[in-house]
Amino acid sequence: MSSSVHNNTGPVQLPEERRFLSASEAAALERELLEEYRFGRQQLVELCGHASAVAVTKAFPLPSLSRKQRTVLVVCGPEQNGAVGLACARHLRVFEYQPSIFCPTRSADALHRDLTTQCEKMDIPFLSFLPAEVRLIDDAYGLVVDAVLGPGVRLAEAGGHCARALATLKRLSIPLVSLDVPSGWDAEAGGDAKDAVQPDVLVSLAAPKSCADRFSGRLHFVAGRFVPDDVRRKFGLHLPKYTGTDCVASL
Repeated sequence: MSSSVHNNTGPVQLPEERRFLSASEAAALERELLEEYRFGRQQLVELCGHASAVAVTKAFPLPSLSRKQRTVLVVCGPEQNGAVGLACARHLRVFEYQPSIFCPTRSADALHRDLTTQCEKMDIPFLSFLPAEVRLIDDAYGLVVDAVLGPGVRLAEAGGHCARALATLKRLSIPLVSLDVPSGWDAEAGGDAKDAVQPDVLVSLAAPKSCADRFSGRLHFVAGRFVPDDVRRKFGLHLPKYTGTDCVASL
C-alpha cells in the first residue's frame, strides 16, 4: 500500500515500499544517479566492484579458506557488469585473495581497457581460454565470480563465446557468486532458461532486481549504500540497514 505525507498543498502520495526493482526501474535509478546526482560511470563501476569484493569476503572469509580456496576465477563479459567484475577482481587482490580473470569477449570500451590495464599492472593473470572440462576449473579454483551478463543483456545478444562460458559455469561444483543478475536470467522472470546459471551467492548492485525474488541460493547481499536516501525514497526501496561502515547488507 502506498503512503502519503502532507505539505502546504495537501497530501503527497509516496511510492509503495518494496525490495525489488523491475528492469525499467533499475535503469531509471541508474539514470537518476548519472544525470541528476552527477555520478560518473567509472565511479559507479568502482563502487559496485569494491562492494562486490567485500561481499565475497563476507561469504568466504579469508581466514576460513585453505590456500587453494583463496583462488578466485572472475569471468567478465563485455558490458558494464563485466567492468564491475574487473574492478571486483582488483579489490579481491588487495584483500589478499588470488584472482584470475577470463573474458569470453574482450570489450573495446575505454573503461574496460583502463580496468584491464589496472589488473594487468597488479599481476592478475588473464586466461586465454576457459577449459571446457569442468573438473579442471573445480580443481584449480576455490570459487567463481559470474560477471558475464547484467540486467537487460540477453544471452543471444552477448554472442557465442559468452554462451559457451555460461554452459561451463552452470556445471561447476565449486561455489558461484553472481553479480547483480545471474547470467542467463531474465531480469524480470528469473532463471528458468536452460542456459541460466544457479549461483550460491547473489550480490545485487544498487538494489535487487525483480528476478532476485526467485533466488534460492545460500546468501544474498545488496551493495547499494552509495544510493542517496532521496533516491531510495523516490523508488520506494525498503532495504535492510547497513551495519557500521559496511557497504553491503545481507537480505
